[in-house]
Amino acid sequence: MARLPIIIAPDPRLARKAAAVERVDAEVRRLMDDMLETMYAAPGVGLAAPQVGVLKRVIVVDVGPKDQPQPHRMANPEILWVSDEDASFNEGCLSLPEHYADVVRPRAVKVCYLDQDNEIRELQAEGLLAICIQHEIDHLDGVLFVDHVSALKRNMILRKLVKAKKQGAFETV
Repeated sequence: MARLPIIIAPDPRLARKAAAVERVDAEVRRLMDDMLETMYAAPGVGLAAPQVGVLKRVIVVDVGPKDQPQPHRMANPEILWVSDEDASFNEGCLSLPEHYADVVRPRAVKVCYLDQDNEIRELQAEGLLAICIQHEIDHLDGVLFVDHVSALKRNMILRKLVKAKKQGAFETV
């Protein structure tokens, strides 16, 4: 496994839509494993392939306790159902380090995806897992969590990131 460089916003690569994976093969499994290693090292609870410069519809999430990892590897995740009830969660993102904002999303979702063995799976998730899955699927469509907040808040966060990047605060890829 290898740690991958994470793209920091603002970056036009984060606004691109990812392509579907034809099948989960050894290359996609390796990507999933490398993404998990990268996510754990960051540390984070979710990571989408576009965040590491790969325009494929692949995400990994793990909201379990650190001593009991519960990783989910998903290719071509698709939300089949969302709850009527919403939840507000203070979201952050590995591509927007040290910045957070309250985002309102459906509290629960049902998602269909290909797992690491190329098997079709469905998962009903609620709470933090549901929020994380929705956040990572957004990345696959070129959407960042700041796209869900006011223009004022979004622009403030992005300006701070531009300034930090110019000052060399982050490794850029």
